[in-house]
Order: sequence, then structure tokens, then C-alpha cells
Amino acid sequence: MHDLIRLGLSLATAARGSDLPGVTTAKMIEQLVEGYEEALADGDPDLRKQRPDCVRVVMRRAVRRTWAQLARERIEDTKPTIPLGKRFWPLTKPERHQIDQLFATDEVRRLVTTLRSRKGNAAVEVLDAAYWMKGCSSLGRLRFAVLVGVGKDLSSEGALCLMDIKEAVRSAAPCCAEAEMSHDDAMRVVEGAQHLSPALGERMLAARFLDKAVFLRELLPQDLKLEIDKLTREEAMKVARYLAMVVGKAHARQMSPGTREKWRDELARNRSSTLDAPSWLWSSVVELVASHEAAYLDHCRKYAMESNVSV
Repeated sequence: MHDLIRLGLSLATAARGSDLPGVTTAKMIEQLVEGYEEALADGDPDLRKQRPDCVRVVMRRAVRRTWAQLARERIEDTKPTIPLGKRFWPLTKPERHQIDQLFATDEVRRLVTTLRSRKGNAAVEVLDAAYWMKGCSSLGRLRFAVLVGVGKDLSSEGALCLMDIKEAVRSAAPCCAEAEMSHDDAMRVVEGAQHLSPALGERMLAARFLDKAVFLRELLPQDLKLEIDKLTREEAMKVARYLAMVVGKAHARQMSPGTREKWRDELARNRSSTLDAPSWLWSSVVELVASHEAAYLDHCRKYAMESNVSV
């Protein structure tokens, strides 16, 4: 349930930042449910056959990308610094000290060097770091971008990498009494990623940062997100359906046929005559979008007041 709500929130937030009409959000939620239910019914759908053309183009482009291209998009240039501005904010001294300590540990060094088959004994150095203001997941949470150098020759292939540090929050979903679930929020997130997206989960690491649970991952050149604002209404709906099928396939792998059938029956309930989707899904997405907008504006107000005081 919570994975569907999170996907719906991401789609709704992206649609709001585009030129697409507001009704498209409702249509995307309907397609989300349709794709998810189809994946549950099949159990193991061939996602390659379901992939929309716009997704195929993005994936082909991603495979050919280089770190220099990623750097231009994420940090504006290929110099070993992160320019501060709208997206990246300066760190406090405790935050920078904690990042330096974190990347000096053997666990993080192994993560960095293991990715892309770097030399295991290569030196790992934090070149720059900044707080990362990124979407609805950053507000009031820890989120950092860390530019790391691996080895002595920073001009060589694979010598630079961009690491993402993100705070792991407590799960809002209740835990099944019979399930073996880690009490550490970061470990739970990493384990969940390993089930939902093994290729991503295997390059993640749980850690502690200023007494909070965080997880780390390297942003690879292939990590290219779909830009909803560049899609037509029909393409956006197809993308919503396809992404829901990805989530549905991951969920189906962890359910028995009987459990899948019960969950599909539950999804079929509580639908209105104006929206072919569960009412709890739509209301949750609407409430979360409104809550994020209110929190963001309140954050801006507090920031403006603090700026006036400092002046």
C-alpha cells in the first residue's frame, strides 16, 4: 500500500511541476492501479514487452552516458567541486566532519571501490560535499551529495563518483508480526531495495550520521530519471502504468498466489464513480501533496525571517 502511495505522490508531484493539465494526475493514478493489478494477476510479467517507447529512449540514452554528462547535470561541471546555489547548500562544520569520518570507514571505502570494479586498495578522498535540496524527500531530513575521488589520477575513468546520503525515516507501514524486519530504519530501507530493485539495493549501504539512520548509494551515469514535464499526457499515463507494473512485479515475488488474490480484491474496493482507483490511494496522495506544499512554504517563511534577522 505504502509503495503505491509513494509512487502516486512522486507522479503527482512531477505532474504539478509540468505543463500537463491537472486532470492528467487523476488519469495517471488510474493507470498506476491498472498496471499494478495486471502485474499482480500475472505474477511475473515480461516488463520489456510493456515498456513504453519514451522509457526505451531514456534507457538507451542512459546506457551511453558518461560520468562527465552526469556531472554536468548534477553539479554543472566536471571540476571536483559542487557549486552552491538553489539545489546545493553549504554544510555545517559538524556535518562536514561527520561526512569525512563516514568515508574514512572500511565499510564505505569497500562500497565505493567495489562499485564499477575499482581497485580495492585505492585511496578514497572526499573532494566536496553539500546539503542536497531534492524534491519532497529532502524537506526537514538529512540529504547530502558527496563528491569522492578514488585513486591518485582523478582524470582516469571511474576516478570520480557522486555519492548520495539520505536519511532513513521510520516506516509508516505496520510490520507483520511474523515478518523478520530490522529495527534499524536504514537497514530496513536497504533490505527493501534489495527486494524491489536488486541492482540498486546491492549498491546501497546503511550507516549512522549524527545519530540518525542514513543510507548511501553511488549515483551512476545510468541513473537517469524520467522527466514528466517533457512527456505528453498519453506518454505520462503509459509511464505511470509501466512503473506500477515494476512495483507490482516486485510485490508479487514476495506473495503467495492466495495473498495476491486477496490484495487484488482489496484494491477493487472503495472506488468512486468518478475515479477508477481506490479512494484511499487518491485521498492519501492529495493529502501528502498538500502537506508538502504547506511545509515547503512554511520553511520558506522561516528562512526569510532568519535571513532578515541576520541582516
